[in-house]
Amino acid sequence: MDKETASYIRNYFSNLMTDSEKLALKHHMYSYKTEDSPKIRRLMADKGLISEEPEVKEFLKNGFEEFELSVARRIMKELPEKVFLNNCPKCNKLTRTPFARQCRHCGHSWHNLTVAQFKLESCFQLTGGHFFLLGQITKGEIKQGQFMDLTMLGLTKRPKIEAVEFALKRKEDKAWEDFGLGTNDLTEEDKEYLKNICSFKRLFDITKET
Repeated sequence: MDKETASYIRNYFSNLMTDSEKLALKHHMYSYKTEDSPKIRRLMADKGLISEEPEVKEFLKNGFEEFELSVARRIMKELPEKVFLNNCPKCNKLTRTPFARQCRHCGHSWHNLTVAQFKLESCFQLTGGHFFLLGQITKGEIKQGQFMDLTMLGLTKRPKIEAVEFALKRKEDKAWEDFGLGTNDLTEEDKEYLKNICSFKRLFDITKET
């Protein structure tokens, strides 16, 4: 695995890191920022942002680049189906981000397949009905018959949108409407996975074809 791919996985699929790996990453980031200020470093240590745990030091003993490669290799070994490597459909090289629709290497564009973008905020199963993904449309227009490209969420599925509903939500003195995208194309395992990542409020594309 090259450094570019490892950085891509660490940047965009950090939810797949273990708690210890996340702690080591946090330790590296804050140690770098506070290396010239012992006072701030002590403050960061008191807040748990810098750790002296042997496990953390073991992760980083060969430097950050090797740590990043190690994390990415582990994720791809244990959870390859949860990682969306956004490779160009023409030259097959990795794009800059999971959301890119134009290749920085060969210039190929596939924007025409994407009609909208959706931010996932929560999920629920309607008894005897569809499984709904709730959130906000951040770009474009969504209609029944389109497809949810969930690969950006680490799920290699493109379920068909069979229902578009509105869900009224309230918090304290505020009220707003979420959009609900209903489908019957997901397994129980898929549904549990989506419920577990809702808190990350991740974006995914809506396409006009699979």
